[in-house]
Amino acid sequence: MTESKETYNLSTGAAVDYDVGSATAINTGSGGALHRINKFFLLDSASQERYSNEDLDPVPPEKRTWNARHSSVMAVGLSWRMALLCIALANIIQGVFIVINGVVGAKYHIPFSIQARASFGYYLAYVMIAMRMIVAIFWYGIQAYTGAECVQSMIFAIWPSFHNVKNHLPVSAHITTQFMTAYVIYFLFCLPLHYVGVHKVKWLFLLKSITTPIASLAIMGWIVHKAGLGQNSLFDQGNTKQGSALGWAFMASLYSNIGSGVTLMVNAPDYSRYSATKYSHFTTAVAVPFTATIITFIGVVAASGSKVLFGQILWDPLLIINHWTSPGGRAAAFFCAFSFFLSQLGLNIAANSLAAANDMNCLFPKYINIRRGQFIASFLGSWALTPWNILTSAPAFLNFMSGYSVWLGPLCGILVSDFYFVHKQKYHVYELYNFHGMYRYKYGFNWRAFLAFTIGWVPLLPGFIPTVSNIKSVSGMVHLYDLGFFYGFGAACLSYYAICYIFPAKETYVDAPVYMVEDNVSFDDLESSSANEKSST
Repeated sequence: MTESKETYNLSTGAAVDYDVGSATAINTGSGGALHRINKFFLLDSASQERYSNEDLDPVPPEKRTWNARHSSVMAVGLSWRMALLCIALANIIQGVFIVINGVVGAKYHIPFSIQARASFGYYLAYVMIAMRMIVAIFWYGIQAYTGAECVQSMIFAIWPSFHNVKNHLPVSAHITTQFMTAYVIYFLFCLPLHYVGVHKVKWLFLLKSITTPIASLAIMGWIVHKAGLGQNSLFDQGNTKQGSALGWAFMASLYSNIGSGVTLMVNAPDYSRYSATKYSHFTTAVAVPFTATIITFIGVVAASGSKVLFGQILWDPLLIINHWTSPGGRAAAFFCAFSFFLSQLGLNIAANSLAAANDMNCLFPKYINIRRGQFIASFLGSWALTPWNILTSAPAFLNFMSGYSVWLGPLCGILVSDFYFVHKQKYHVYELYNFHGMYRYKYGFNWRAFLAFTIGWVPLLPGFIPTVSNIKSVSGMVHLYDLGFFYGFGAACLSYYAICYIFPAKETYVDAPVYMVEDNVSFDDLESSSANEKSST
């Protein structure tokens, strides 16, 4: 039995005369016919250019392979109990918002760069995409430096004489021959993972989720065995601040820990789009706070023992395992360093290289796909930015980039507000790929989103500027900055909804969601089908 033919005009509701056999034709009123084959929609390429490519298109079913299993605050005056509470709460918030914003990717199988068009408009979305791309490339370089530290510890475990490698680089280079060797090894190890594609490296995320807790427990067990948890440990340290000072120190630490995960909140659709079901990524809401809290507790135990054993607090577990010099200890040190290496590698791919690649893919779809984008991000972040110089001689720039949640918080708030409250989870995905579609807004610019975005970040500037300059701060503005994510996200989210309620963009509303990818149909198949239909007529 063949499918009955239906024809619509989305602009007027009138029927159109367009025969595509058993498929459905929809006239969008924008100069192009919309073909439906097995519920898969595509703009007719002959009548309207499509600014997209295979990696930017909604993920086809065969690539939806991700299932549920894949997915120092004490220094500011907090006790270990308050520090654990702060980190646990921060990661609960991160996990919840990653899931909330990831729903659009799991439902429509589109990345953040396409999602942003629905709320910001075609051209304003490019500004948000470029902003996040720069941040992702920067943090890729910083994470590469951390990854090189893991590699260096692995080499120490295999070849102890590596400690004595002579440095042939000048002091002005801010890096030694020894560390540069580890850095190059890390960089070369990353390249194949950027080549195979994100939907094929889910094993990395599963592996690191198993090995990292084991390695952390091993370090904690060694510390407890050697040092115990008696007097003079961090567990004897209480809060060194009291009253309102303690409260604001807690909020500043909470904001700092949430801020480190805002990139993952924003680019959650970049990996949730590969979900096999709409609910595969929901485990993030539990996995993120659980693992982060456990690892943090283990870190407190290890740091406490390091104070007893070495006379100083070592928050970096790599510095602890570098003291394991016996043959058996070196084997354990290698395993722990390798586990942390996998964990850091997974984070760098999920939060940075994939995010930057998707952004470049959207900005230059004709020339850059996700694979090329990841290579470009890798080279720019690892070498062009020279992270060893930033970490050793550019503290102001590092503070500036650490405060990026000033802008990404409001961005995330607008995305959530638009999807859930303004458009009520109803997007017309075809139109998101249509340069002249309903989500273009006037001149490609949605002033509602721009106004809400401005409301979300401008009041935080007086508290942010003193962190990167010598300008004196006003206590009230600093306290508002300490609430940065909550204010930025909340103000942008609520103001965007209010503005859209008063001045609705009714042309962007649809009665029911329209999906693009179903039943194993690819863009190439549809384009070929369209060409065959036209040639036959």
